[in-house]
Amino acid sequence: MLNAIAVSARDAAVRLQWPGARYHLETPVPWRLTAPGTATAAREGLAEKVVLALHDLDPATDWRLEVAGFPPLTFRTRDCGGLFRPSGLVADEEQAAAGNACILAEAVAKLPENGTIELGPGRFFSMPLALRSMMVFRLAEGSQLLAPSSRLGWPILPARDAAGHMLGSWEGLPEACFAAPVHAIGARELTIAGPGLLDGGGDRGDWWTWPKGTRDGARRPRGLHLVNCDAVLLLGFSIRNAPSWTIHPQGCSRLTAVGLHIMAPHDSPNTDGFDPEMCEDVLLEGIRFSVGDDCIAIKAGKRGPDGKDDHLRPTRGVVVRHCLMERGHGGVVIGSEMSGGVENVTVEACEMVGTDRGLRLKTRRGRGGFVRNIVFHNVAMRDVETAISANAFYHCDVDGRDDWVQSRKTATVGAGTPHIRGIEIRDVAISGLSHAAAVFLGLPEAPLAEIRIDNLHVESFREEAIPIPPVMAEHIRPMRHEGVLAENADVTLGHVVGVEMSPLSITAAPLAERSTEPS
Repeated sequence: MLNAIAVSARDAAVRLQWPGARYHLETPVPWRLTAPGTATAAREGLAEKVVLALHDLDPATDWRLEVAGFPPLTFRTRDCGGLFRPSGLVADEEQAAAGNACILAEAVAKLPENGTIELGPGRFFSMPLALRSMMVFRLAEGSQLLAPSSRLGWPILPARDAAGHMLGSWEGLPEACFAAPVHAIGARELTIAGPGLLDGGGDRGDWWTWPKGTRDGARRPRGLHLVNCDAVLLLGFSIRNAPSWTIHPQGCSRLTAVGLHIMAPHDSPNTDGFDPEMCEDVLLEGIRFSVGDDCIAIKAGKRGPDGKDDHLRPTRGVVVRHCLMERGHGGVVIGSEMSGGVENVTVEACEMVGTDRGLRLKTRRGRGGFVRNIVFHNVAMRDVETAISANAFYHCDVDGRDDWVQSRKTATVGAGTPHIRGIEIRDVAISGLSHAAAVFLGLPEAPLAEIRIDNLHVESFREEAIPIPPVMAEHIRPMRHEGVLAENADVTLGHVVGVEMSPLSITAAPLAERSTEPS
């Protein structure tokens, strides 16, 4: 069947729900779009993906979509408070970035409620642009909005606003950061849509040369930063070359992102694709990733080194569906910033190709919080290193390798103890596996609980794989072509088979490389 999963005034996304389809359809199918009773000409095309993005629609119009093999679908585009194409923008000149930003900011300020600002075809450099509530920012076919290479005059978000709420951030903590090339703070009913391109300029200037540092008292900007926003729709555009995380919704609710293309060079530092942090009710569907770090990293803030936690909120209700992860450190990752708690996450009908890991959970002592009620099903992985991992000894931060973090002795349970339980993995096919099908490493004082794996097939191994530790923790032995391994973890296996269709069993306490305690 056909489902309209997102509709704005001039753009829409429709799911072609076909049995067994993940990101791609097995066979392309023709489609035809009409607006019965109007003079609008019919449009036709060939759908190759499950999520079909439709652009340049008329507002407030009833549309009929016909796709071969499906019953027809009717939907209505939203009303529009007016379409405005800013005049005076200078194309293809980086030195025009400040002037272009002023023109765009004035258009945002004067835009009537539910109006649309459309960037037309061309390459336009602009200093960071702030969007607001009840508006559409539309990127037309052939349009590119590019950040300049220079930081001169670049605005900085403070760590907290006047009321003390987290505003600027870095890896889960309130910190001053440069404003993103496109950003919104406290906006509601905001839409960013269209087939155009946002370019964060990370490959220009020096952004990628100081990945963990500061310049001018601030951390690197995101590509698109949404802070404390509600009812946001991101539809159809491409975004690339973010200075750090590409799309970072922080403290947002009711967020829908469909039909996007998120890109960064494979060697660009910390260029995660999409990182919802302390967010609720998030849908990510039909998104294609190829990035330099995790494709999707679901986060919930980080407890400060002094235990400070007044900025933390949970992340809950995240659905990832019909996405393609072509390259990245992880396909879908939870953590390592998860101190506010992450729950009720579903990942389904996705394809992962060439990611280091498929599903990855990472945390450590000192983080506190919880991860629970995670469902991962109907996923195909090809040429991954370790398909599934949960690691409670992740050696992040400056103290990540200290004895109190990495010791395998039972520690006292307290506010800084992370808890993971309720992980369901089923209907997963893996080909070209390098290191291990699944590795679960829990804390002795807080073992991983209620993990179930069913109908997991390892179809082939990657012959040229080189043994390395499958999780980022101390005292882990290198592995190659291994099955399911667990330590301090309650794992139940259903139907789980290896290359020759023989059952895989759990290897208990298999991870230690050497004695984990100093003599």
